[in-house]
Amino acid sequence: MQLYGRGIRRRLAPMLRNLPQIKLAYSLLFSLPGTPVMRYGDEIGMGDDLDLKEREAVRTPMQWSNDAQAGFSASKKTILPVIDHGPYAYKDVNVEAQLRSRDSLLLWTTNIIRLRKECPEIGWGDWELIKVDSPGILAIHYTWQGNNLVIIHNFNDKAHRIAFKLKGDKRGDRLVNLLSVEDCEADEKGFHRIAIEAFSYRWYRVGDMSYIIHRTETKVKVGE
Repeated sequence: MQLYGRGIRRRLAPMLRNLPQIKLAYSLLFSLPGTPVMRYGDEIGMGDDLDLKEREAVRTPMQWSNDAQAGFSASKKTILPVIDHGPYAYKDVNVEAQLRSRDSLLLWTTNIIRLRKECPEIGWGDWELIKVDSPGILAIHYTWQGNNLVIIHNFNDKAHRIAFKLKGDKRGDRLVNLLSVEDCEADEKGFHRIAIEAFSYRWYRVGDMSYIIHRTETKVKVGE
């Protein structure tokens, strides 16, 4: 599936075919230094049409609804055909349906984008890898203007328990999970011991949520 020696003419969803791994990949995308980029339709898990030549395989019309032509066009025929068969057909995979589902990839992606915007440390801060004993674990520590993040990804098909100690800031004794109601307190030696499921991820703010609260209060004052 290599194209022009520098890319793959596939979408992520049909390559992985597994929602937890798709979310893992997008969590990684949004938590790495730099600017994350997604192709339109990836936020709903669109598929590709390998009957089309070269890049056109991933340039099929956006699947807005289950209406004719996926709600993309009122024309009877589009330049590139909509995907109308298989597990990624527009009648099953579309924006309208996913907006109504609490468990949809679209709403999950919306939340992870919002979370990324609440974590400027990723785009602006310094970062370093945290050493852990499990080779299938990637752990990154971000710092920026006195604020810290720890983001962990487990690429293994098995759960792991990891232990690590943060340098410097005394607030490192507490990690606040930004994706669920969970705190992690360091033990008496300053080590955090975390169990992370297969193909899973954690986004932690170090210390407390005061930074987020301050930003929210600032936005309210500006709006007033």
